[in-house]
Amino acid sequence: MRYLTFALTKGRLAFQTLELLERIGISCEEMKDKSSRKLIFYNEEQKLRFFLSKGPDVPTYVEYGAADIGIVGKDTIMEENRKVHEVLDLGFGKCRMCVCGPESARQYLTHNQLIRVATKYPNIAKDYFYNQKNQTVELIKLNGSIELAPIVGLSEVIMDIVETGSTLKENGLSVLEEVCPLSARMIVNPVSMKMDNERITKLVEALRGNLN
Repeated sequence: MRYLTFALTKGRLAFQTLELLERIGISCEEMKDKSSRKLIFYNEEQKLRFFLSKGPDVPTYVEYGAADIGIVGKDTIMEENRKVHEVLDLGFGKCRMCVCGPESARQYLTHNQLIRVATKYPNIAKDYFYNQKNQTVELIKLNGSIELAPIVGLSEVIMDIVETGSTLKENGLSVLEEVCPLSARMIVNPVSMKMDNERITKLVEALRGNLN
């Protein structure tokens, strides 16, 4: 039997995924060793293999078959737009994709004016403004603290992930429009889905039965 390979998003999502897997009897003790320098971790008994990756790389590993299964945020799936099957909403890592800015910027959104939008997610922003709102915008891609952009005058609004909204509030910004709800999702490589259909389907069903 070949190994089923999981690509997990580094950080909180990985820990929450491992907790969920343990509830259905899948464990990977090796991964709990904080001092380990290993890149790939094995569960020999169940023929499973795990590795950690940065979020945006997970759909890439899955599309190309380097991983059969990936656990990643819905925002990353939308932004990367890879050829993968999204099979399960894991329900944790909940947040929202929103258009935010100072209250004064609300008028630009209602009157469809040409504005600048700063974001880490240009593809999601493009789809939202061009296809859903029919509003022409200039997109500015940033990697750091997006909240800074409207404060220093780089953009009128931003599109970003909002969990609690406290950072926005502290900086005089608020949610102006909600784009979509987000959470951690399980994605599968289309070929793996065919080749290992029984194992993967069993796994998905077991996880679905254990979601809170």
